[in-house]
Amino acid sequence: MFRKLINALKRFFFPPPGTKAWLRVLPFVILGILTFVVLSAGAYTWEYTNSTEFCGTTCHTMPPEYSAYQRSPHARVQCVECHIGRDVITTQFSRKAGDLRHVVLMMTQQYEFPIHTRNMRPARESCETCHFPEKFSDDSLVQIHNYNSDETNSLETIYLVLKTGGGSDREGLGRGIHWHIENEVWFYATDEFQQDIPYVRTIGKNGEVTEYYDVGSGYSPESIAGKTLVRMDCITCHNRVTHTIPTPQQAIDQALSKHLIPTDIPFIRAQSLERLGRLYTTDEAAIAAIETLDDYYKENYPELYAEREAEIQQIVATLKDVYETMVFREQKIDWQTHKDNLGHKNDPGCFRCHDGKHLTQTDEAIRLECNLCHAIPVVGVPGSLTTNIELVSGPEPASHTHTNWISLHSKAIDSTCIACHAPNDPEVIFERLDGQPPPDGSFCGNTACHGSVWTYTGFDNPALQPILARQLFILKNTSPYILPGVPATFEAGMGSLFDGRCTTCHSGSNPEGGLDVSSYDGVMAGGASGPVIVPGDADASLIYQRQTGSPAHFGQMIADEVEALAEWINAGAPRK
Repeated sequence: MFRKLINALKRFFFPPPGTKAWLRVLPFVILGILTFVVLSAGAYTWEYTNSTEFCGTTCHTMPPEYSAYQRSPHARVQCVECHIGRDVITTQFSRKAGDLRHVVLMMTQQYEFPIHTRNMRPARESCETCHFPEKFSDDSLVQIHNYNSDETNSLETIYLVLKTGGGSDREGLGRGIHWHIENEVWFYATDEFQQDIPYVRTIGKNGEVTEYYDVGSGYSPESIAGKTLVRMDCITCHNRVTHTIPTPQQAIDQALSKHLIPTDIPFIRAQSLERLGRLYTTDEAAIAAIETLDDYYKENYPELYAEREAEIQQIVATLKDVYETMVFREQKIDWQTHKDNLGHKNDPGCFRCHDGKHLTQTDEAIRLECNLCHAIPVVGVPGSLTTNIELVSGPEPASHTHTNWISLHSKAIDSTCIACHAPNDPEVIFERLDGQPPPDGSFCGNTACHGSVWTYTGFDNPALQPILARQLFILKNTSPYILPGVPATFEAGMGSLFDGRCTTCHSGSNPEGGLDVSSYDGVMAGGASGPVIVPGDADASLIYQRQTGSPAHFGQMIADEVEALAEWINAGAPRK
């Protein structure tokens, strides 16, 4: 039988002499058709297995990732764009073949739960094919809508300008958040998911190396030696950008903002959060708890329920839908499973490094200010026509440039603060405050900053306290401009003092008050109020009066500097 089949195929593909022409052509036609069918089927199979539907629905491990993907900024980007990357088809094929292990693990029921990605393509081969770091320069306005759990479900809107930045110093675009990608930043993490980072290294454009150690970690140069470092890239922060599962608070606030849940039903946010924010042992228990929302309004607001029963039942249905986007029991995934490194409120995120306790060997910190990566957050006033966002564009006191200023500022408050940060309540005296300023809508009474608990900062770390105490003493009592006990002249001491404390305002073509202290002649010429120095008589000199008067001056000198100023004036204010 088999031999007959072989002979028949031979006669078909190799017909004997004298066979009709169409029979000699027929084998080639059939081979062409078969080739076309095979190639078409292969191409279709390749495209289908590259589709998001295949990745998201065929594999039973993917429902959480697929659900979040469909709501993400990358919902129009195929999974393979990131997980396999752009390349020639042969390279893509070899990469996909390497992932056959996932098929084996799924078929043998040995797949990990919850799922964690460990072999992503480098961000420079995936993210940066669309998002080019050198291009970023524009800042963006961000509005954050938070609803309160009070009877009226009152809305709190926070505005801030996000300093995306990017580019590099050579382009004059400053630093900004994306400076981290355009420049070399290396780090060592103690855990697989890069949540604990005790060491950071930056390499400047001229090759200068700066190293930061978490002072509370116990790590030292000796313990870091020989460790494998990771270079920071997009995924270091944007690790969940396409697969974010919202927290119950975020999910309910989003539903309220989109009017999927009406805001005029009393305590609807609080009641929704009470049911959605719990951890249940089964999905059935969760659904049953959500359904009790109907009973709550039937019992506590019978008149409202009679009028709006259908709406309340629709809210129950909405909460069930929201629950299904947050909890995936088979895959052991909910909103707490994966840390989201974008931000610093719900997870460590930025504060893995910018926590105030990553210091150099000379105790310089990785900077941590509320206006470093974004503007100071501002809470909008309900009913107000405008909201003013403060952007730093003018001079700052020398103390504000200290790398640990965010950790020191609450202990360094004095009367000079009101020159820029006056409280709305005139009865509030900063120097007498015990704890945070009252929430009065002023710069220091900003509830978006002081009204939040920042769990992941290192301000209170015991290892940091003696360092901060020493730095605070130096900040308050040690001048970087004069040498105690050494008679000062303008060229040896006082010029540097004026340059450090005063010239930001009192110099240039239009100096404040007409007073230019950037040169000896300018100081002696005085300003719009007349001479500011009376050689030989400090008490009669306006500059000394301003530095010893009340309230304190914006460019206030410390005690040693004021004493040196008086000695210099009483000595005749010599130039040399």
